[in-house]
Amino acid sequence: MTKPYQPRYPHLCAPLRLGNVTLRNRMCSAPMGFPDLTEDGCLTEGAIAFYENRARGGAAVVTISEACVDYVNGKSHGRLINLQNPGVLAGLTNAARAIRRHGALASIELNHAGMLSDFDVVASERQRDSAVHYGPSACTLPTGTAVEAMTSAQIRAAVDCFARGAALVKRAGFDMLMLHAGHGWLLHQFLSPLTNRRTDAYGGPLENRARLTLEVLDAVRAAVGPGFPIELRFSAMETAPGGITQEQAIAFAQMVQDKVELLHVSAGGEPDFSVTHPPMFSAPGCNVHFAAAIREKVHVPVATVGALNEPEQMEAILRDGQADVVCMARALLADPELPKKVEQNRPDEILRCIRCLTCHAERMLTQTRICALNPQIGREYEAKFAPPPTAPKRLLIAGGGPGGMQAAVTAAQRGHRVTLCEKTGALGGNLRCESNVPFKAALPKYTATMRRRMELLGVEVRLNTEVTPEFVRDFAPDALFVALGAEAATPPIPGIDGPNVIYGTQLEQREGEVGQRVAVLGGGLVGCESGLYLAQTGRSVTIVELRDAVAVDANPRHRPALLAQLAAHTDVRAGLRAVEITTAGLECVDAAGERVFIEADTVLCAAGLRPRREAVDALRGTAPIVEVIGDCVKPDIIRGATHRAYHAALDL
Repeated sequence: MTKPYQPRYPHLCAPLRLGNVTLRNRMCSAPMGFPDLTEDGCLTEGAIAFYENRARGGAAVVTISEACVDYVNGKSHGRLINLQNPGVLAGLTNAARAIRRHGALASIELNHAGMLSDFDVVASERQRDSAVHYGPSACTLPTGTAVEAMTSAQIRAAVDCFARGAALVKRAGFDMLMLHAGHGWLLHQFLSPLTNRRTDAYGGPLENRARLTLEVLDAVRAAVGPGFPIELRFSAMETAPGGITQEQAIAFAQMVQDKVELLHVSAGGEPDFSVTHPPMFSAPGCNVHFAAAIREKVHVPVATVGALNEPEQMEAILRDGQADVVCMARALLADPELPKKVEQNRPDEILRCIRCLTCHAERMLTQTRICALNPQIGREYEAKFAPPPTAPKRLLIAGGGPGGMQAAVTAAQRGHRVTLCEKTGALGGNLRCESNVPFKAALPKYTATMRRRMELLGVEVRLNTEVTPEFVRDFAPDALFVALGAEAATPPIPGIDGPNVIYGTQLEQREGEVGQRVAVLGGGLVGCESGLYLAQTGRSVTIVELRDAVAVDANPRHRPALLAQLAAHTDVRAGLRAVEITTAGLECVDAAGERVFIEADTVLCAAGLRPRREAVDALRGTAPIVEVIGDCVKPDIIRGATHRAYHAALDL
């Protein structure tokens, strides 16, 4: 007899009434912009599909970002939703309908960048110099751009822009809206003592610095009417001395609480990126305590955000009264169906975000939105039209790393019969070398989730099974995917084969052999992260890199956080060439030709990876279709393996 349904996470699954709407659960999709917009700021089919994907996944609210209320004076990025464009209404309406058709509430974030307008837009120096920036006070930005203080007329115009934008999104069919008063944008600029040095009614004490936000809230309420939920997002703390403190944030929350239905508590201003978007080095839910402190002092619901994706932790946050709603952005890129899986008691199927910041970095680099673990992100609209295979094939996959596992899952989802063979006794490939690293704790969970997905899809997994040409001929597959990965490169240095040398790929198995003093040979991403981990265990670590800088292969959002950790815990020596390894340590030569000796009990070699080309070449021509995927093509980060594997499976 089937047991009656009992939610494993009752607080996460409970509904919540806000104004005249009801959230179906307490898990919301936080604002995350999608840069595939038209040049004049209208939503594309791709953008609409991006947001619809998270509504289909079970989120209670899907918040579209970023909608600019003043496209002339307040645009923060190259392409934003332009609420002043008469042609934007149709796209907004279609987006709201796409979200609502799946049972989610449609919301949209209204914003004005103030003095940071076009701050990170690629423009010529002439264009930058000719642009006029307005903010609460006259100042000069770190870029050298001059900012003029807003006049009373400009402040009134900004308030009116918010009101007109609010009326427009309500007309488009949105159920609620979010006003952005945090993260260094205009309303935050007026709130912060760091940027507001006015002496009129909008400056000085907190009640004056909050005046603009209060006026915007009143104007927006007049535009949308009673019962239409307004969510106010603000930062509960700035890291720079003299910025917003937690006490000021609590007082501000008490000022605005009767004007909103939900307080969305974040943290950080410009340029506190790692505070607002906690990297892998921060504890999960590291900003929750800000929301908890505010919730104790207000009588309206409070939402928390930042590095949240573990159902157990989120359930405890709600159960213990630290917040009423949990908001996720990156977590719902990695797995848009996270809320649905929570409601259906399927936490073992959730693909956890690893906080690699690829999603943010790629927007900086290519103006696209992707996820390292989820190859569908950024191509949701295209994925709608992928036809199922007309003739399901028998697929053999050689290798159980990220590429092999992703190919197995995608191919099985499309109806192919899949067998995956892994030479060793465990899945994960080179991810296994970081399985003990605390700030990489999401990687073993990733492997476990992919194993579970394969199990549910009927993929046959054979461990301790090497795929040789003879094995393939006996198996007789319709297609063979070769995902054999890469092996550690061996630099031609005397002593590299000594007993005190351990390769980065061996760290999991041989960590017990690592001495107290460690020299890391190679300052790429693997060497830096491995060295940081060893330093965090109490060892003395020196990272040696031939180039002038370390971690140059890290993405531009992850790298600053990593460099900060390295500076705090390790000794980084760039511009050194290793010439010999001895039992006493690592002999190097600097750019001037001077000898430099690094004393070390252990040398950790992280000098790169080498594709297993010989093994790959031996498998070519052994099946009607042979595809080579993953690190055995070219060593890459996890994103390269998962994306290539996904598309190879689609092409099958």
